[in-house]
Amino acid sequence: MTTKMTRMLIGLMLLTLLALCGCSTAPKTGPDTQPPLRTLENTVGPNMKPAATISDPFEGFNRGAYRFNYYFDKYLFLPVISGYQFIMPDYAEDRVSNFFDNIYELDNFTNSVLQLKFKKAAITTERFFINTVFGIGGLWDVATHLGVHRQNEDFGQTMGHYGVGHGPYLVLPVFGPSNLRDATGIAVDGLVFDAIDPLNFENNDLDVPFYLLYAIDTRKRVDFRYYGSGNPFEYELIRFLYTKKRELEIAD
Repeated sequence: MTTKMTRMLIGLMLLTLLALCGCSTAPKTGPDTQPPLRTLENTVGPNMKPAATISDPFEGFNRGAYRFNYYFDKYLFLPVISGYQFIMPDYAEDRVSNFFDNIYELDNFTNSVLQLKFKKAAITTERFFINTVFGIGGLWDVATHLGVHRQNEDFGQTMGHYGVGHGPYLVLPVFGPSNLRDATGIAVDGLVFDAIDPLNFENNDLDVPFYLLYAIDTRKRVDFRYYGSGNPFEYELIRFLYTKKRELEIAD
């Protein structure tokens, strides 16, 4: 199946889910259905002012996407992940995670080169060689055991490295917290991966199961649960933490 067809199918799936979510009536006692009595801006102290001033002109859409992600997680994604963990031994799950980490060293390498971080690019190349050869296609992370650690870089960090600001905060359906720069970075990294096509998807039909399994593996590794903190300002808190996390990653 071609990459173009894959994107069309995924897009149709997301549109269908969004339509179903929009047509359904959320329960009155559901998350985020009652406005807080006080806002974050007039509750936090001066030292937390950045949490209230991060650019969020699309807050209405973002809160809707945040709510959608809660229901998507609760009724679809997390049950699928629970089923995956039930049928897959932990040992097998680790092999899958290592395989994806290894194949996506491609992102780390290309963005390290784009940022002129040639030492990181060399380390990434070394990791990929060690894990592909001695880790049997990346199923085992031999490199980390040898002290050759992963160098995480993406195109959002590359743009930030060259001074591109994060832009408006965004909550992407399914993907979660992001911003205009990082959302663009996700798209560019995806296009580069598709263009290089390291697994030769152009000549086989493995792209859909690959990306579905990758999505399951990625979400499985994240402990965060929407509306799981019990904090009435969870949306603002996540917005702040995500923004600061990305600033630290870019400064690295």
